[in-house]
Amino acid sequence: MSGVLDLARPEIVALTAYSPARWDPSLVRLHANENPWRSAADATRAGLNRYPEPQSSALASGLASLYGVDPAQVTVARGSDEGIDLLLRAFCAAGRHEIVICPPTFAMYRFAAAVQGAAVVEVPLREADGFSLDAEAVIAACSAATRLVFLCSPNNPTGNLLDPAAIERVVSALSGRAVVVVDEAYVEFSAGGSLAGLLQHLPNLAILRTLSKAFGMAGARCGAVLASGEITGLLRRILPPYAVTVQTIEAVLDALDPHRLGESRQQVARLISERDRLSMQLARLPLVTRVWPSEANFLLLRSPDAGRLLEAGIRGGLLVRDVRSQPGLGDCLRVTVGTPQQNDRLVSSLEAA
Repeated sequence: MSGVLDLARPEIVALTAYSPARWDPSLVRLHANENPWRSAADATRAGLNRYPEPQSSALASGLASLYGVDPAQVTVARGSDEGIDLLLRAFCAAGRHEIVICPPTFAMYRFAAAVQGAAVVEVPLREADGFSLDAEAVIAACSAATRLVFLCSPNNPTGNLLDPAAIERVVSALSGRAVVVVDEAYVEFSAGGSLAGLLQHLPNLAILRTLSKAFGMAGARCGAVLASGEITGLLRRILPPYAVTVQTIEAVLDALDPHRLGESRQQVARLISERDRLSMQLARLPLVTRVWPSEANFLLLRSPDAGRLLEAGIRGGLLVRDVRSQPGLGDCLRVTVGTPQQNDRLVSSLEAA
């Protein structure tokens, strides 16, 4: 035992998980009050008239193989967003605990903390150093009330990869004090690899992964929390049964076919090439003063008239993300890399501004 559960809410540790109807596909199901007939609109293999496996073992095994971990280290969730919510509910009691974030970063950390009633402590990334992580400042900011530290790498919306050594320094220093959650939603677009290999000797590390980005499955809503067996067991205890739909289970298992994984990797390579081309084109625009290097599938740009560029994109039928409300990004926009045709159209629209 690592002692990481000492950081969790004791009432969650003591919670008896909900007991769903027994799962045994070899038997006829007359115990779950399901409709015995399928809908005429049902195109699934398993049948939507039946509940899916409460927590799909096939899905956990498939994602474990994809991410190079043991199935016991995988909690399947409805996207990374649910993973964030599960961690907040498991470790933070309202009015008592806090999280640490490093803005500018993914807004869902703050939102999930607000829903749970947890305070938020900010340790800004160092913009002058390419939005790098100040590991010592993060460690110093953690108090007795800190339960979770969220680090996004590559970071959204700045696009940079955080220094793995700095992340490991934070995780090691906070052993027994806080769980460090590394959000790797965009890691497939990065030259750096996942930190999943550190899970074996850093029990207070949790990693968020998703199929929404590199695998083109945002609409399926499937992600995972990779963590020690202790954390995984805790999260699975509070995850609602049947949370992941039959359609999602079947779609993801199909996507994990080796041939389709190869196609996804080819798309990622194409997107990275297109990201570099788009970055150069945006940097040449008169109203763009800076385009930051990116290890993700988007680019952060700075403009003295960001609002004008935003409207120019809309006039061209294109939406880019307004991130001007984020700390330090008052004149910035985030641009998702699209197809070559979409990117050319965006550049043309912004040139017209």
